[in-house]
Amino acid sequence: MIQQILDTYAQFFDWHMWKVVLTDPVSWGLILSLVLIEGLLSADNALVLAVLVRHLPEEQRKKALLYGMIGAYFFRFVFIGIGVYLVKFWFIKALGALYLAWLSISHFIKKEDDDIQEFNKNTLLVRLFGTFWATVITVEIMDVAFSVDSILAAFAVSSEVWVLLMGGMLGILVMRTVATVFVSLIDRIPELENTAFILIGIIAIKMGLSVFHIEISHYLFFAILIIAFAITFVIHFMRKNKTV
Repeated sequence: MIQQILDTYAQFFDWHMWKVVLTDPVSWGLILSLVLIEGLLSADNALVLAVLVRHLPEEQRKKALLYGMIGAYFFRFVFIGIGVYLVKFWFIKALGALYLAWLSISHFIKKEDDDIQEFNKNTLLVRLFGTFWATVITVEIMDVAFSVDSILAAFAVSSEVWVLLMGGMLGILVMRTVATVFVSLIDRIPELENTAFILIGIIAIKMGLSVFHIEISHYLFFAILIIAFAITFVIHFMRKNKTV
């Protein structure tokens, strides 16, 4: 098992395969799909991280977020390598599909969230490591928690390690750099948030079908994405016209 996981990591450094992936339009379509879905799902997450570091001086805020992002890249690299091996087992796929389905359904039945909680300075972490490093650790923990949904969704979309790695790494960059764009987009077109979770439900179905060796083609998946967003914009403009 360990050797198979190590072989997966070795593929990250196969430059020939990187060239093949980066010149394949289908791979880029999958990568951009992953980035788009992660961006929509993670828009609020970036705001949570911003609130967590708000108590620090300006210079330390940037450092805390930078160290957190470095850690996020490291953990994403580790999780993808191990996940590529684990997702080959049918029961892991089944559990992943069930979790994604629950994530999608719970979005539509949940109650309104409370206000985002600020960083608590009276914790064991603060006493052990000081305020700055306790904040960095908290940001790291939140990054790992945020990654679970995105990584599981990514495994349902593609099993190619290079696609997963590119999508994951670019997804983190999107969450930290242009998350405000996604927040603004969701504010303008609130239906996009529901669309993102509907897509998570579709991805759950895709992963569930793979347990029974039924694969949805990449082109069909792209078509579903396009149709879902097209319907979202139509619904948005219809509602907007009704209120005018």
